[in-house]
Amino acid sequence: MTLDEYQSLAVKTDRTNLVTSRLSLPILGLFGETGSLLSEVKKKQRDSQSYDTYENGVVEEFGDTLWYLAIIAHHANLRLSDLVSENNRTAALHIRFVNLQPQAGLPLSAPSTAFERTLLKLATAVGKLAGNDMDDFQNSTLSLRDMLSGVLDTLIDAANEAGVTLEDAAIRNIEKAQDRWPTNRTPPPLFDIDFPQEEQLPRQLEIEIFERESAGKMYVYQRCRGVNIGDRLTDNNVVEDFYRFHDVFHYAYAAVLGWSPVTRALLKLKRKSKTKIDDGEDGARAGIIEEGVVAYVFSRAKEHNFFEGRNELDFTMLKVARSFVKGFEAENCPLWLWEEAILKGNAAFRFLQMKRRGLLVLDLDKRDMIVQELPL
Repeated sequence: MTLDEYQSLAVKTDRTNLVTSRLSLPILGLFGETGSLLSEVKKKQRDSQSYDTYENGVVEEFGDTLWYLAIIAHHANLRLSDLVSENNRTAALHIRFVNLQPQAGLPLSAPSTAFERTLLKLATAVGKLAGNDMDDFQNSTLSLRDMLSGVLDTLIDAANEAGVTLEDAAIRNIEKAQDRWPTNRTPPPLFDIDFPQEEQLPRQLEIEIFERESAGKMYVYQRCRGVNIGDRLTDNNVVEDFYRFHDVFHYAYAAVLGWSPVTRALLKLKRKSKTKIDDGEDGARAGIIEEGVVAYVFSRAKEHNFFEGRNELDFTMLKVARSFVKGFEAENCPLWLWEEAILKGNAAFRFLQMKRRGLLVLDLDKRDMIVQELPL
């Protein structure tokens, strides 16, 4: 991959220009990612044995740092290849990452002293960049190019000392960005598309959800096609938080992700024609994991009024939610699709929390779920 090819791909996922056309935001991002690289080193030094994500974390942070550097250059009408200094420049017309690191270093399981020193130099270079008046750069492209070139040189040195290839970091970074902010929002095929129709989740489905009082306690009931499904639910909590409506999240996962072992169990639609799928993807363990995802997202959503007024969610929260299903089919759902599922589930939950009854309308073909009024 050439540097300019990477920059072109990075620009397609640039959202900093939605906030401001100035350089200050991406420079702030570069400063933050440099700090994250230092943080990875600090964590590994402090918790040398227990911190077991150091290698992947360092590669990811190198990619994020490189992304912001590419975006700053783009905002300044510079190609990423323009930043390559004479010391690292080759005669090649299109500079590739491999030209910057002709010999890949061995990946290090722990940060070296040289890597630490170079990261501090990188932080100093980025700090000087961040300390300048952003308006000055608009009239001094050469000065900005020189400063960015110094940052890139130091980033290359740091990657060499960490045993990281910037090409690997760049590729992973683009995959990560497309996972979250894709240029083409086409969901993967439904997981049960090749199974018999009687084992598929219905592509269109309506679920009635309503409350009934019994012995001074509120219970939630669910009905599908005139038949009650599942057990009646309560909050099971000292303080009322309406968790009794939480099945709405399972239905959202079914509608948007095409995945919900809990919904399959409720509708008796397990994929029994393939024993491994029946046991592994639709079995009790998968259902417990899905309940864990719902509980985690619910706890985060409750802190933020169940995401009312939001059309985006925290990146880290999405990654954590998907990490619950590692090894299961839902792991293949992109983060943007997880975001849509969580947002639609919370929109329906807010409705039910207020109305105490509603009609869920699922459309798996459109990867959508809406909630409507349910007549008394």
